[in-house]
This record gives sequence, structure tokens and C-alpha cells, in this order.
Amino acid sequence: QVQLVESGGGLVQPGGSLRLSCAASGSDLSINVMGWYRQTLEKERELVATITSGGYTIYANSVKGRFTISRDNAKNTVTLQMNSLKPEDTATYRCNVEVGPRGEDYWGQGTQVTVSS
Repeated sequence: QVQLVESGGGLVQPGGSLRLSCAASGSDLSINVMGWYRQTLEKERELVATITSGGYTIYANSVKGRFTISRDNAKNTVTLQMNSLKPEDTATYRCNVEVGPRGEDYWGQGTQVTVSS
């Protein structure tokens, strides 16, 4: 079993920055991919950014150049630095990890990000 603890959400003005963090814990962790997804009441869940254990990253087009994902393999943490935030970035952000040879998915509880003046 894998537990994910997220932190860093909140309220920020347009143009501001936030930093989300997610720490994974559990026995015999072998995390392949770590990432962030977001969802609102109006939209389906969408990928924000993912990063493999080797550092390969994927970003949604809407966040390229503004968000940066990074991970610490030794600490099993993933961080999403969000800059130049826009109101349309408002959503619940959830951490996701893919673990082990079968690629089992685990999700965090979610952290709210609100971009508003």
C-alpha cells in the first residue's frame, strides 16, 4: 500500500506562484512515474505534468513554460512549481504515482488551488 500526502495549495492572485508537494510512503516503493492531475466541477480530470524516475517529463500544453515538475527519487517526493498562474488554473490538484512492475496507480486526496483577484 502507498500513502500520498500533498501540501501547498491555496489562494493566489493571477500572475502569482504556488508550489505543490507530494510525499509517497509505503513498503518496497518502486515508483515509475509521479505526476499531478487537476479537476474541476466543469471539466474532466486532466494531466498537468508527469515525470519518470529517469527525469523524463510531460506537460499539458496549457501549462508549458509556466509549471515545472521535479522529483527526488531518494525521498519519493514530487514537486510542482506553478508560476504565472491564471484563473483557469483553478482546480483541485491530485498527486498520482505509478508503482511497481504492474504499474499500480495511487492517488492523493487532492489540494485546492484557487487563482483569483
